[in-house]
Amino acid sequence: MTAPRRATPRGLPALAAPTLPVVTRIEIALRLFMIQSAWNYELLLGNGVGFCIEPALRRLPGGKGGPAYRDALARESQYFNAHPYLAAVAVGALARAELEGAQPARIDRFRTALCGPLGSVGDRLVWAGWLPFCSLLALAAYGVGAGPLTVLLLFLGLYNLGHVALRAWGLSVGWRNGMRVAGSLATPVLREGPAHLARAAALLAGIALPLALGRAIGPGRAILGAVVIIVAVMGALAARLPVWLQGWRLALGVLAVWIAYSLATYTVVR
Repeated sequence: MTAPRRATPRGLPALAAPTLPVVTRIEIALRLFMIQSAWNYELLLGNGVGFCIEPALRRLPGGKGGPAYRDALARESQYFNAHPYLAAVAVGALARAELEGAQPARIDRFRTALCGPLGSVGDRLVWAGWLPFCSLLALAAYGVGAGPLTVLLLFLGLYNLGHVALRAWGLSVGWRNGMRVAGSLATPVLREGPAHLARAAALLAGIALPLALGRAIGPGRAILGAVVIIVAVMGALAARLPVWLQGWRLALGVLAVWIAYSLATYTVVR
């Protein structure tokens, strides 16, 4: 049932306590996976945000193609920069703000204010935390004897489970709180999660690298002890690496070297 309409400061009726049909929610959620499809250096995620919010904007007075719809879509397709996963928070909150008839100037200020927190928290939580953690866990699985397919499925399954859950949470909390969503960004997962993941990744690195190297070298090799010492020294040096080389760059670099080594070994054995 459509909620009763009320007058807004910009003279257009809007939905009081707006509701979205399940089909519209699903369409927005699916579009979130394509939020980077129109990424460019001028607007960054702006076009993607507008694309994701568009299904909700069809419920504005006048429907799809009406003046309110066109104005809102143009506004939501402007410059926006945030982490692509946590951008779901902005999509939900901005969709509700539009349907509630918030003033355009206030929406613009709100969009600008969201960029910084959603960008910095997302980078630390995902790129510097979750991605290295999943990579090292998959590497540890290889070290204890898991096959290539198991390692691949473990990494892809765990990583995608985390980022899909983060998108779903972001869209839900954004829509539920609207322009009052700032308090939800103080949740312990976002506030303390990056630090906990960094510690867990460091612990996994100390376990996974010796195990993986030990399996590659083989049992009974005299250099295994030296390899463990080298790994320990490299781990200590990694703590002193410059900031730009830490997190996901370091994890992807290790994985790339390891994949190249595995392919070369496999070719020689065959």
